[in-house]
Amino acid sequence: MNIAATLQTDITPEGDDYATVRRVIEMITEDYRDQPGLEDIAGRLGQSPTQLQKTFTRWAGLSPKAFLQAVTLDHAKRLLRQEELPLLETSFEVGLSGPGRLHDLFVTHEAMSPGEWKARGAGLTIRYGFHPSPFGRALVMITDRGLAGLAFTDEPGGMDAFEDMSSRWPNAHYVEDSDATAPYAARVFDPKRWDPKEPLRVVLIGSDFQVRVWQALLRIPMGCAVTYSSIAEGLGQPTASRAVGAAVGRNPISFVVPCHRALGKSGALTGYHWGLTRKRAMLGWESGKA
Repeated sequence: MNIAATLQTDITPEGDDYATVRRVIEMITEDYRDQPGLEDIAGRLGQSPTQLQKTFTRWAGLSPKAFLQAVTLDHAKRLLRQEELPLLETSFEVGLSGPGRLHDLFVTHEAMSPGEWKARGAGLTIRYGFHPSPFGRALVMITDRGLAGLAFTDEPGGMDAFEDMSSRWPNAHYVEDSDATAPYAARVFDPKRWDPKEPLRVVLIGSDFQVRVWQALLRIPMGCAVTYSSIAEGLGQPTASRAVGAAVGRNPISFVVPCHRALGKSGALTGYHWGLTRKRAMLGWESGKA
C-alpha cells in the first residue's frame, strides 16, 4: 500500500504538521529497508525537502534521516541478538549495502561495532580501578577508546558499584588496573585540568535517545541545574519528561556527564543513582567553583 500523502503545497499549514509527521514516521517505519532519502520522502508527500526537514525536526526533535537511522538500528539489533543473523545478512535485511555501513551505524549511535553489541561486551576488555574523589570512592572504567564508566560506592570493597556497572556488559573481560585508570580519575576531579582544547575521551554507550539526553546534560553549565521537563523541551519532546528521567538514571559516566544537574518538577532534587547525599555534595562543590 502506498502511504504517500496527497499534499501538493510546498508550505505545510501549521494545522497539517502533525499529519505530515505521522505520515513520515509511517513511511520510514514501513519502508526503512529501502533507506529512503529526504528528497524521496518529500517528493512522495508533495513537499519541499527543506520544509519537510524543518517540520519533522521541530515536531520529532530529530531529522528524518536520524529517525531512519534509529529505526534501522532497532531492527538490526533485533536481527543480531534475537534471530542471531550474521552481520552480512543483517546488513542486507535492513537495507544497507554491507557490513561496513552497519558498522558505521553502530559506531555512530552505540559507540561500538555491531559485533561488540551483539556479543554484549564479549571480546571487549574493560579496565577498572577504585580511586578517592571529593564524593567518596569512585569506580573508573576505561576501554582503549576512553572513559566508559564512572560510578561511586560507599561499601569498603566497592563491589556494589562494580556489579552495577559490569552488568551492562556481562560478557566483557574485566581487568583491575588502577594504574591505567588513575590518570582519568585525576583529570576528572581536578577542575584545573578541565581544558576544552584537550577534551576528555569518553565512550557513551546507550540508545539514540539516551545519548541525546546525555549530550543535553553536557550543555548544562557548572553551578547550574535544569529540570527534566526543560531537557525534554530542549529535545523537542516536551511530553517525554519521564523518559528523560529514565535516561538520566542510566547515565554510565556519572559526574562527567552531569546527571546530578538534572532536577525534578519545581526544582526538587528527586532521586540519584548514587544517592541524594552525593548529589547534594556535587551541586554544592560545583557552586563553590563556578
